[in-house]
Order: sequence, then C-alpha cells, then structure tokens
Amino acid sequence: MNRLWQWLPISTADRRVRVLAWASLVSQTLIVGTGGAVRLTGSGLGCPTWPRCTEDSFVATPEMGIHGVIEFGNRLLTFVLVIIAILAFVSILRLRRERPELFRLTVALGVGIIIQALIGGITVLTGLNSWIVGVHYIVSAVLVALAAVYVYRVYRGRAASELAVPIGVRILAIATAVGVWVTVLIGIVVTGSGPHAGDASTPRNGLDSELLQHFHSWPAYVTFGLTLLLIVAAWRSGRAPLLRWSLALLAVEGVQIAVGLAQARLGLPVILVGVHMVLACVLIAVMTAVVLTTRKSVDETARASDAERETVAS
Repeated sequence: MNRLWQWLPISTADRRVRVLAWASLVSQTLIVGTGGAVRLTGSGLGCPTWPRCTEDSFVATPEMGIHGVIEFGNRLLTFVLVIIAILAFVSILRLRRERPELFRLTVALGVGIIIQALIGGITVLTGLNSWIVGVHYIVSAVLVALAAVYVYRVYRGRAASELAVPIGVRILAIATAVGVWVTVLIGIVVTGSGPHAGDASTPRNGLDSELLQHFHSWPAYVTFGLTLLLIVAAWRSGRAPLLRWSLALLAVEGVQIAVGLAQARLGLPVILVGVHMVLACVLIAVMTAVVLTTRKSVDETARASDAERETVAS
C-alpha cells in the first residue's frame, strides 16, 4: 500500500491523471449511448427488476433473449464508470491539498454515478415512467458536464477570480449555455412524448409530440445565433481558446440541428435518435469548455504577473 501511495502524483496532474480524466468523460458519454440503445431497441425491461436482472439472477439469462443482453450490458457499463471514478479519485489523493478542485470533482462524479444507478433502478421499478427516464438522462448530462470540467481543470489548473474576457462576452457565453440546456431539457420532454418508450407496453407522457418538436427547435436556433455572436465576440476579444471552443460548439450545433431535422422528417429512425442523444452530451461538454475559457486559471494569472514584473524591472 505504501508503494502505491508513493507512486501517486504529488505535485502535478500528470499523464496518469489526464488519461483517467478523459476516460471519465468518454465513459459518461458512452453510457448515454448504451442507455439510448436500451430504450430504442425496446429493451428497457429486458431485465424486469432491479438490482437483480431477474428475481433469481443478477445476470441476464438465455431465456431473456437479446433484450436482456442489451439491458444487462448497460448495467455492466455502470461498473466500468465506478471503477474509473475510483481510480480517478485515488490518482489525485496526494494532490488534494494543492488541487482541491480536482478532489471535489472526483467526489462529485463518484456520488453522481451512485445517484444515477439508483435512478436507473427506480426507472425499471416504475415500468419506465417517461418522467423518471427524463430525470435519468438529466443526471447523465450533468455528469458529462462535471467530467468536462474535470478534464479542463486537469489541463488548465484552478480557476482564478479574474475574467479572461470582457464581462459582456462572459454574459454572452453564459446565455449561450442557458440556451443549450433549455434545448436539451425540452428535447427530453419531446422524447418522452415520442414512440421510443423502451418497451412496447410503456405509456408516453401524453403531450403533443409534433408541437413539442417546434418548442424544441426554437431555443436551438436561438442558441445557434448566440453562438455566432459569441464567435465574433471571441475573435474581437483576442481570446484564442474561447474562439476555438466556440467554433467547435458551432460545428456540433450544426451537426445536431441537421440530425434533428433529418430524424423529424424520416419518422424518428432509431439510429438518428440515438446519435441525437449522444450529440446532446457532446454539445454540453463543449459548451462547458466554452464557459470555462472565459475565466483565467491561477497559473495563467501567475504567468501574467511574472511577465509584468519582468517588464517593469527591465
């Protein structure tokens, strides 16, 4: 145990920490894809109870067929997330005083995974209630955002109190983030009214799906417009990281809008719905990075102060 403790990073978030940070973000996004597959293939009750897969078995049985395999596979991925979360937590234990924000983020991710698993169990026990399924997705989206913050902080260091851009640009970035989240949240309600319930006998939320699609598209287009304004503001402010991430955000939004239009016109094919769900999480991750780049890091502020002192001394 002492050898393991001595092996852990002590001064910097090195490659080991970075690999686990990326593993956390990727796995949190992937489980949205597998969860979507469960729902889109009608496998939501492939394992009809929880935490066991059946009353007598924790694993899927041959009699349960492909639906049991898909649902149980999604449950297994939760254990992968738990392992990654534990490793990420252990990897920064010796850094916890120097980098307390990384410690807090790993704890939050670990707790979030447990909460998500419990909500997943409630989803099964309530017969795939569409509102509970929606909460299940929201928690996944929050975990993706937290994982994105973790990756960003591992590379950029702690956040400083000083903004990296004018306050107006910061407000524009936050407004764009609000647009992204509103679009995603309305999209969750739209999905709850659509045909992909996870099981043929599961009732929908009873809302008008066609009308909700319009409500979903409006904030999406507003967000796209705000992103264009943000790109202009980032370019004028000279903040290169913000400009790069804003362009990445625009690209993801463009693809997401195209997929959304295609799935609506093609009768909601499962593959496009699944892609749309995963892209929503990618969108949230990129949007998170955009907001984070509007504030300087402690290291960045220190370098600027050192450069200023050198200039004065010379």
